[in-house]
Amino acid sequence: MQGSANLNLMIKAARKAGRSLVKDFREVENLQVSSKGPGDFVSRADREAERIIRDELMGARPTYGWLGEETGEAAGQDPTRRWIVDPLDGTTNFLHGMPHWGVSIALEHKAEIVSAVVYDPAKDEMFWAEKGTGCWLNDNRRMRVSGRKVMAEAVFATGVPFGAKVTLGATLQDLARLMPGCAGVRRWGAASLDLAYVAAGRFDGYWERELHPWDVAAGLLLVKEAGGLVQGLRADQPPLEGALVAANDGLFEPFAKIIRG
Repeated sequence: MQGSANLNLMIKAARKAGRSLVKDFREVENLQVSSKGPGDFVSRADREAERIIRDELMGARPTYGWLGEETGEAAGQDPTRRWIVDPLDGTTNFLHGMPHWGVSIALEHKAEIVSAVVYDPAKDEMFWAEKGTGCWLNDNRRMRVSGRKVMAEAVFATGVPFGAKVTLGATLQDLARLMPGCAGVRRWGAASLDLAYVAAGRFDGYWERELHPWDVAAGLLLVKEAGGLVQGLRADQPPLEGALVAANDGLFEPFAKIIRG
């Protein structure tokens, strides 16, 4: 694997956190039947994974800034660089014993994502990219977005809001417009892996509202370096602001037109 020192550091941190999470994941099934339930345990697993990643990254690059799902934001002495981390994307899947969750780490330089890692420990799939060098899976498999150009043949991914989220109605309207003209929509519960799957050509596109920067920062670069397109749900909206649409270049325009209504 050829990569920068920062990328290799990110991969090392993701693998270390992944090992901790896999160990905890094996305990979740036992906790399902306890009176207390696994919720508190999973919260501890999430926080421990972020601690591992932060210790690895900030120990090696103490001047960088930090934005983590669990520990929030901290400015660094170097104002141009920032780690953006989701230590456990797909917490609900993890909580229910479903092996589809990931570790997401991105490096931002001057407001642009320049290095990205999304690691799926349950399947031992490491998706990674650096600006200008392409997108890769594990050691040597180059990834490209799919080549499909017909909406009727395409499979898309999204996140359906839960609870009392205000965007549920809009998402249901999206589905009503999109599903009659495509081959299917998947809701797998981990935004970082959804974007990694677009980069790998497994999904043809993805959209979602109400996201956080740590959900998507790494995945954005994966898609771009795999030849795909990513924009905010509104064309003038930066994707990191919380709502985005991504697809291969052949389907992006018709797909985005449907989602944007």
